Amino acid sequence: MAASPWYRTTRDAGALSPAVAQRALEWLVELQGDAVAPETVREWASWRAAHPDHERAWLRIESVQGTLQPLAGAAGAAIAQAALAAPACAQRRRALKAMSVLAITSGAAWGVGQVTPWREWTADHRSAVGERRRLTLPDGTRVVLNTDSAIDVRYDALQRRVALIAGEILIATAPDTAAPARPFLVETPHGTARALGTEYTVRLLGASTEVSVFQGAVQIQPRNGANPGLTLQAGLRAHYWARGVDQPAAAEENQIAWKDGFIVARGMRLDDFIAELGRYCRDTLSCDAAISGLRLSGSFPVNDVDKVLAALSATLNIRVQAETRLWRGRRLHLIAGPEAARPSALLQKS
Repeated sequence: MAASPWYRTTRDAGALSPAVAQRALEWLVELQGDAVAPETVREWASWRAAHPDHERAWLRIESVQGTLQPLAGAAGAAIAQAALAAPACAQRRRALKAMSVLAITSGAAWGVGQVTPWREWTADHRSAVGERRRLTLPDGTRVVLNTDSAIDVRYDALQRRVALIAGEILIATAPDTAAPARPFLVETPHGTARALGTEYTVRLLGASTEVSVFQGAVQIQPRNGANPGLTLQAGLRAHYWARGVDQPAAAEENQIAWKDGFIVARGMRLDDFIAELGRYCRDTLSCDAAISGLRLSGSFPVNDVDKVLAALSATLNIRVQAETRLWRGRRLHLIAGPEAARPSALLQKS
């Protein structure tokens, strides 16, 4: 993608990793809060000083802000006013959305993948890492957002539509009182899932979307309309992508234990468990290939990673190597202990 004029005028604006670019955007949003704590300012300054790429990323942010001012026109005043508003208020969300649109249309975008955080931050509803958030929509439909999730909600005379931007949601649909009744749709980049009197989850996985049905049924329609959809009955789950749907498999109630703050494992591989646990914290979790095949069972609280890892260490005879990083949490890597458990070992914890 060719560099835009604002990019060429930014001092030392070399190639930046997506992680650094995203963190710079996160700092921009944090520093526009209603009351920025002194510690936040100190952390931001430490982050800028920690690596030359951090400073280059921030210079790009400052350049974008300067470029957006003349482009904004009449919207500039609203954006400036919203920057002083509380982070969760609707006015600030609308202004940030306007800023993101201006950035994209003016050539100030950092590439499609790197602009994605804007849509999450400006979503109608979102949850933080480790947070579970419960909502009641205008028609009485109940939605629970799992960790690090974001949705937009669009109701009109013809339909009730939820766009899943990131993460996972649990939905219990309510009967529509409008006449005629409007369909309830959950949209992802891969297609739509239409509720047929239902309790179900929709999880965005990147390359596909997973739907698990616990009551009623859900009609899945891939985005490519040339391919037939699938009606998924209660007790089943399936992955779909833009061009098709996988064969259904069994869905278990344990899959939604997260709504109560737990991961329930039944003979789960250690590497799969660590990947799931990692969704609920800002630490980076991994395990050595030599112990990845260990299997465990039990119920584990998602809000206390250290407690879970201590239980794993004591029961499976593994060790945790910890590395503290400045602004991306800890890196926690599990390795075999002096007397490593056999791959068939089970961890029982309630």
